[in-house]
Amino acid sequence: MTSGLWQHWVLPGIWITIQLTVYSAALATFVAFGVGMARTHRSRFVRFLAGFYTEIFRGTSALVLMFWIFFVMPNLFGWALVPMWAAVLALGLSYGAYGAEIVRGALNAVSPAQREAGIALNFTPWQQMKLIRLPQAIPEMIPPFSNLLVELLKGTALVSLLGVGDVSFAAYLVRLATQESQQIYAITLVIYFVIAFLLTRGMRLLERRTKATLGLTTVAAGGAK
Repeated sequence: MTSGLWQHWVLPGIWITIQLTVYSAALATFVAFGVGMARTHRSRFVRFLAGFYTEIFRGTSALVLMFWIFFVMPNLFGWALVPMWAAVLALGLSYGAYGAEIVRGALNAVSPAQREAGIALNFTPWQQMKLIRLPQAIPEMIPPFSNLLVELLKGTALVSLLGVGDVSFAAYLVRLATQESQQIYAITLVIYFVIAFLLTRGMRLLERRTKATLGLTTVAAGGAK
């Protein structure tokens, strides 16, 4: 692969993939916490709405949702998103639904005694969530969020079907230009692996620091603390 193809297609594609991952992850995190906390709300109606959202977006193909946002919404509402932002919206809403279940599970795993202590201290529901439940639940969310982030990274390859010039689309263009599949797709695999490796390392560092603020220690693989 020539340096020109690398410079003009692959490197910009890597940058677009990183942007897609960051923007989609930010939206997914916002959705996950909003919907996940709503799923633990005292109001049955709020829980129903949050559960309805979760089931809809978990049961919908992210690719079909992406096509629906990009091709159907302009006909229905008269306005359109550029391909990249349509992809970010589709990925953020889809993966946010999975993240909401992570948040819900972690919040429900907090000891009932902790919640009762908040009631005894006359905390409002929001104070209980902010001061008691979330600080204890967040460290438990990080490992599954790390896995979900890697899945989101791999899911960004879907945007190539909208013509967004991510690394997958760049690899396709290079293959057309050079008629070489083995080299470019081997490089593409390595690129995704390196980005995923850096993401997981960053999430592990975040997990250790979060647990350190709570006075917890991370258990090593061998069982030592």
